[in-house]
Amino acid sequence: MQASTREKQAGRAAAGQGAGALRHVLVVDDEESLRHMLIVLLKREGYEATAVGSGEQALAELAERPYDVVLSDIRMPKLGGLELVDEIKKRDIATTIILMSAFGNIDVALEAMKRGAYDYVSKPFRPDEVVLVLKKAEERERLRRENAALKQQLARASKDESRGLSSMIARGPKMQEIFRTIRKIAEYKTTVLITGESGTGKELVARAVHEQGPRASGPFVAVNCGAIPEALLESELFGHKKGSFTDAIRDKKGLFEEASGGTLFLDEIGELPLAPQVKLLRVLQEHMVRPIGAVDDLKVDVRVVAATVRDLALEVREGRFREDLFYRLNVITIPLPPLRERREDIAQLVDHFVARTNAKLGTDIDGASPEAMKLLLEYGWPGNVRELENTIERAMVLCDGKRIEADGLPERIRESRDRIRLSLQSGELSIKKTTRIIEEELIRKALRETKGNRTNAAKILEISHRALLYKIKEFGIDDL
Repeated sequence: MQASTREKQAGRAAAGQGAGALRHVLVVDDEESLRHMLIVLLKREGYEATAVGSGEQALAELAERPYDVVLSDIRMPKLGGLELVDEIKKRDIATTIILMSAFGNIDVALEAMKRGAYDYVSKPFRPDEVVLVLKKAEERERLRRENAALKQQLARASKDESRGLSSMIARGPKMQEIFRTIRKIAEYKTTVLITGESGTGKELVARAVHEQGPRASGPFVAVNCGAIPEALLESELFGHKKGSFTDAIRDKKGLFEEASGGTLFLDEIGELPLAPQVKLLRVLQEHMVRPIGAVDDLKVDVRVVAATVRDLALEVREGRFREDLFYRLNVITIPLPPLRERREDIAQLVDHFVARTNAKLGTDIDGASPEAMKLLLEYGWPGNVRELENTIERAMVLCDGKRIEADGLPERIRESRDRIRLSLQSGELSIKKTTRIIEEELIRKALRETKGNRTNAAKILEISHRALLYKIKEFGIDDL
């Protein structure tokens, strides 16, 4: 059952849904009206949804076909939501579990997550709450799959210097300079801040810093600061003692303690709420943690590497990030260039992803045709290396011949060909027309970088929110 489920899920991802996308949802609730409402909501949001009225029916459905997410009520006759979690885990069914409860509180959340659920939603809930939790689950699944892929890469890593550190693929001068920086700083315990757009390989760099130094034999613990509910952050980072709150039935090590002797990678540090920032600063200054409910501090020997897509200096100025924590993290900064600024690495990355996908899927593709490679080299890659990897896998799954051809690439790549450059090369002298193209491209890029958050996109573009909405309507920009 487990192998079948995982193979089918991998097949769906390879078919073009994108790594980490959770599209198939099983709704479990004994209230028919709620089941109907959730089915309508989920289908409207693009999910494939099925509903059943009991935990027993859910297990039968899961035995028949794989589901990415199980969205279940907690209180149901016979087999309730918590017991359903236990059964799913006992049967080793690969799915993400989200529970719903009309009696939601922190105790319920802790119990649900202790048993293996990803998150819970309190009833009554707004429709956007359910969608938000699903989106967060998708991000978590993407990171899990990335981590699994990274482990495979590291296991196959070559010692050839042309491949950089571990399994990072790069020949160009910008990345080679980053490799030199990693070698220089790896032996020290200095805090490192890695910056760069989404998909540029920040965790790979963090792992390289860990592996190149004296802590390589110690643990490397990674956590996405934006993926943990704020109420659970302190327990996750610093741990808790038995009896410190309801359902704390045993002592729990925090991530700092788990990473002692090694490296703790705090991904998306810019998403950390202000309250936990104070406690994180204390740990960085004193190298001591105090679990919830403990009387004494614990000494921890941890190297902290943080990463963010945000401009932390701007976050400090706008009061969303502590200045003292920023300076404590910003001892050594490694800014990663976007893929569009290191195009000399694209051909080598394509070869690497083709070889890896051949091994993973059992395909036999020779590479990309000259025309396809030209398109790959010209495209702007707003999603960076991660987007390139997903594009290559998609193209190989859909490929009919021995090579990736231009017509097998996504439409956005075939039609982009750098619109601004082509406009200028065409002899177009109209400032008005060229400015329109530039405006549209910048707005699309800002929306991609902010994952569609129009308020944040307006800030990046330095225009008003109202002006951005007008431009989106003017250019006919749909969801990206």
